[in-house]
Amino acid sequence: MFNIKKLSSCRFLTAVKALNLSLAGSVLWAGAALAQVGLSPLVVELDAERGRAQGVITVTNDTEDIFRARVYMEPFTYDQEEGFQTVESSPHDLSPYLRFSPIELEVPAAESRKIRFVAQLPPSLAEGEYRGVLFTETLVETLNEEGVSVILKTRVGSTIYVRHGDIAPNLTVNGAAVDLEDNRLELLVNNNGPASTRPRVNWQLSQSGTEVATGETEPISIIAGGGRSLGLGNLGESLPNLGPGQYQLSGELIWSDDNDWETLSFSVDLTVPNAVSTVNP
Repeated sequence: MFNIKKLSSCRFLTAVKALNLSLAGSVLWAGAALAQVGLSPLVVELDAERGRAQGVITVTNDTEDIFRARVYMEPFTYDQEEGFQTVESSPHDLSPYLRFSPIELEVPAAESRKIRFVAQLPPSLAEGEYRGVLFTETLVETLNEEGVSVILKTRVGSTIYVRHGDIAPNLTVNGAAVDLEDNRLELLVNNNGPASTRPRVNWQLSQSGTEVATGETEPISIIAGGGRSLGLGNLGESLPNLGPGQYQLSGELIWSDDNDWETLSFSVDLTVPNAVSTVNP
């Protein structure tokens, strides 16, 4: 009927802090345990059959309190600089075609509940990928360090991708660079195809034929028609400090597509500027 790839289980949180019960403030992405509520899987990929695809997301409450939340969906994208972002509208928005249940959720402490969803794509809909993030959202009242009442709007979400038609990603490696602000080694990857994917990277860094460092990344999403700077590690931390000069970065991108493993070999030059050697002396 359809193919579901459960890629990983994880948590991500958005907290909107407001003083005096007014939900105005900045959005914070944090790993702090504002609400230990997990969704599994974090990423769901579906191939629609005759315009239909369906799946299940499990909500687990690891706290000692009942978790009550509303369930809703928003379109999203990945920005080259900012990363994951929800957007008001998108030509790839899955929301109009997705139905899910329940729309309000109550999960007792240390228990799990399921959200079931069905995507129904009309025959007239153009071939392509349609995606959205399914959120559970709750409000929690607490006190900040100054003893002021604060409302935390906490949401946890899973991204859902539905492929409509015979489509596939098309990855290319555009180069490598060192992010001077974060002192991070990055691989620049574009996806020129009409389908998103989640490659991992096996890589080797060498200079004048001598191996300097090797590594492997976790899978990371690259949306259809988009690009990402994939972080390979921070110099002076997970990677050794690099002196200024010319290096060669080579390896493979590896991803799953229609239950087959695809690979893309790459070899690019890397210039390490003088400024990098002064960041971590």
